Amino acid sequence: MHLLIRFDHVLLFFFLCFVQFRFLTAQSDELHILLRLKISFQSSSTDVLDSWSSSQSHCNFTGIVCDSNQSVIAIELDHQGLVGKSLPFDLICQIQSLQRLKLSFNSLHGPVTEHIQYCTKLQLLDLAKNSFSGQVPDLSSLTELQSIHLDGNGFTGVFPFKSLENLTSLSVLSVGDNPFEPTLFPSEVLKLRNLYWLYLSNCSLGGRIPMGIGSLTGLGNLELADNALFGEIPSDIVKLKNLWQLELYDNDFSGKLPIGFGNLTNLSSFDASNNSLGGDLSELKSLTRLSVLQLFENRFSGEIPEEFGEFKNLTVLSLYTNDLTGPLPRKLGFWSNFSLIDVSENRLSGSIPPDLCKNGKMTRVLLIQNQFTGEIPPNLANCSSLTRLRLSNNSLSGLVPSGIWGLPNLNFIDLAMNRFQGSILSPDIANAKSLAQLRLQSNRFSGEIPPEISKATSLNLIDMSFNFISGEIPPQIGELKQLDSLYLQSNNISGAIPDSLSSCSSLTVLDLSKNSITGEIPNSLSSLSALNSLNLSTNQISGQIPDSLSSLRLSLLNLSNNQLSGPIPDSLSTAANFGGFAMNPNLCSSTNPNFPPCSSSRSTTKSTHFRALLFSLLSFAIVVLFSSLYYIFIKNKNNNNNNNSINNIQTLNPPIWDVKSFRRLAFSEREIINSIKDENLIGHGGSGNVYRVVLSNGTELAVKHIWKSNSNNNSKTTSAMLSSSSNEQPPPLARRRWKTRRSEFEAEVGALSTISHVNVVKLYCSISSEESSLLVYEYMRNGSLWDRLHGEGEGKGGLAWEKRFEIALGAAKGLEYLHHGCDRPVLHRDVKSSNILLDEGFKARIADFGLAKIVRSDGLPDSTLVVAGTLGYIAPEYAYTLKVTEKSDVYSYGVVLMELVTGRRPIEPEYGEAMDLVYWVYSRMARKDNVDEIVDSTISECRREDAAKVLRIAILCSARVPALRPSMRTVVQMLEEAEPCRSVINVTIGG
Repeated sequence: MHLLIRFDHVLLFFFLCFVQFRFLTAQSDELHILLRLKISFQSSSTDVLDSWSSSQSHCNFTGIVCDSNQSVIAIELDHQGLVGKSLPFDLICQIQSLQRLKLSFNSLHGPVTEHIQYCTKLQLLDLAKNSFSGQVPDLSSLTELQSIHLDGNGFTGVFPFKSLENLTSLSVLSVGDNPFEPTLFPSEVLKLRNLYWLYLSNCSLGGRIPMGIGSLTGLGNLELADNALFGEIPSDIVKLKNLWQLELYDNDFSGKLPIGFGNLTNLSSFDASNNSLGGDLSELKSLTRLSVLQLFENRFSGEIPEEFGEFKNLTVLSLYTNDLTGPLPRKLGFWSNFSLIDVSENRLSGSIPPDLCKNGKMTRVLLIQNQFTGEIPPNLANCSSLTRLRLSNNSLSGLVPSGIWGLPNLNFIDLAMNRFQGSILSPDIANAKSLAQLRLQSNRFSGEIPPEISKATSLNLIDMSFNFISGEIPPQIGELKQLDSLYLQSNNISGAIPDSLSSCSSLTVLDLSKNSITGEIPNSLSSLSALNSLNLSTNQISGQIPDSLSSLRLSLLNLSNNQLSGPIPDSLSTAANFGGFAMNPNLCSSTNPNFPPCSSSRSTTKSTHFRALLFSLLSFAIVVLFSSLYYIFIKNKNNNNNNNSINNIQTLNPPIWDVKSFRRLAFSEREIINSIKDENLIGHGGSGNVYRVVLSNGTELAVKHIWKSNSNNNSKTTSAMLSSSSNEQPPPLARRRWKTRRSEFEAEVGALSTISHVNVVKLYCSISSEESSLLVYEYMRNGSLWDRLHGEGEGKGGLAWEKRFEIALGAAKGLEYLHHGCDRPVLHRDVKSSNILLDEGFKARIADFGLAKIVRSDGLPDSTLVVAGTLGYIAPEYAYTLKVTEKSDVYSYGVVLMELVTGRRPIEPEYGEAMDLVYWVYSRMARKDNVDEIVDSTISECRREDAAKVLRIAILCSARVPALRPSMRTVVQMLEEAEPCRSVINVTIGG
């Protein structure tokens, strides 16, 4: 018996030794695994892993959590700046006790391999906000998982939703912001009854949300935004009583809000913007906990419920671009820390609620284009938090509270197109240190411009046109060094133009027309090297036109209807300024036939008048004589030479050409037509050929011949087509169609001819007949941006980043003018690098603007537009809407920016079938960390960060959803902010 007891002791001893050995072995294995894992992060610049050393216990490593047995249960290294590729999940999953793996917000690349299925004890898998790629493996073996965070990566393929069916403990499923293959809403999700957080935004979901979503009664957060979901919001969604956030924006939902939606009384944030939802908002009036409500760009109608004014937590209300009517709730802003209201582009009426900024938190008040009446609430004058106040295009009246002009954080005041009266501004404007844009046009403001405006040194745009402003322009205005545009036309301003305006070195537009300005044109204006447009017409300006103005590169100069005298400088008497000197009876010119020639005595004797009359009569007689002889010559030639080659433009029987000139022309249509030869061909596209024409005086022009898309002459040369147009008579029906088409062509070209901007190519005239149409433009010596980036000449290696940036900014300003600076928006419809031309100083000029709208298919009376755009540049929505908007141009411009940054073409074989440059960029960039792999390698190292800033703007411009793209006006502002030493623009792709 005693011996038996001793034997038991021996067995126990050996068992304890074995357990201790296994314990020490397990600890040693985990230490070894973690040290090997450290090697995977060796590219990281962080010191977070310095504690990972074999000299100490692995449980003391940063980010490592152990249990009481010294076994690793968690690796938590999120937000640590880690860099790594091809993470060894086979190694990680050898830690058999691992319950939490948290590596989010780092720079980790490569696939998540199938070895992840061996981490069977995992409860939390968090790899969000990295750059993982490839397909997500099957997760069915991870039955203890409670949270999955894979959002914000580059995962592709089809997500394995079916493998989640048995993960019954799952409470968080966050896999949005990944470019998965398109798939229908996964029904497997409806079986996860313990879900609290479901984030499936921007992950290529389509179809309808199925009935049964209401069975997930534990859901607190449901985000399905930025997908391709459609149909009505399912009625059983009203069962989700615990829901506090619902995000459905950027889909195509339709119908009304479900009956009973008001039962979601815990809802704090609801965003269903940019859909096709309709009906009224009455279902929302019981959602008293709402803090954010965004339903903009839908089809809602009816009145805004008065109950919204009682929502004590409401901070953001964005309902713009709907069809809402009636007044705003009177108590809106009274209870809450209201910060933003945007109800623009509705049919709302009544007065502005008086307490919008009662709690001093309001930042933006946007009520544009409604029918509001009454005055601006006085308490807005004390709203120091306000950054944007936009009330334009309403029927507001009365005096503007003087304190508004001096609000310290206000950067945009837009009161245009109302009935405001009283003094223009007040001395308080001196405190407006942040004010960048001041839009007060088309009101009833009066009085003088206060000199204190000079203290608002951030101003870049002032528009006070169409008011009753009097007095002189204050000389202190020269202190506004950032002023870009000054519009003071159609007022009662008097006095002389101050010399100090020449100190506004950034000025590009100066319009003082239709006032009572006297004195002379200051010579100092010639120092405004950026000035693009100068309009001083309809004033009482006297004296001579300064020769120094010739140094300016003006696209518009209008000095008409003044009291100017003396010679017109030869360099200003050009086609660009046709009509700009009219109604100045004392002007003379040696080159402009609309004015008498200048002589030393400038006498106006009878003999001078007689000589001028005699010269005119002789000229007329000579023209008649030569016209008659030419007619006889052509008639005989038709009888004798019918078989002459149609390719010889010199032997044409010319058709009747209709010339529409938009500038003063120094050439005839025959000189243009005679130069349309194959040897002058410099380019061609879908709408016609482009020729370089050199006039007899040495002037170079570009001539585009617009092809008729229903013509049988497409195989001919342009000269042949022009020749045959007079000899081949179309049938009567075709002639009638062309007559209608021609009137449309003339109307469209007439509209385009009014466009005048330094970054837009000048259109001199159109020359058209029954069969042909020519457009005559200024010639750009340095070709197109496409040539410089992708051509065989200097190529991209010869285009430094500084030059690329200038081209990007110039092209943006040109498009901004087309969209926002014309009487009606002009859509380019074919923005691409080959339509961005470069003058001798490499300044960008937008070309072919609007031509896609001009070129029609005339085969049928109800002709339709041809495809608007070029492959690789066409916005994705065009495929299903066939509509082109300003946002389509913005998308195409975003592709051009990507070309400038990457040096790549929009379409290349390496992108894959049906893929383009936008896809290539999106698939490689989730945030700034890996942008260096995308930037053109020829861009110098010191400029790569600058290029990265522009790339982020390109990503904004190329957003899949049009509403998310910025306007060209905003793009220009962002580009100007993207210069060196400016702040970086933060962008989350797909978020």
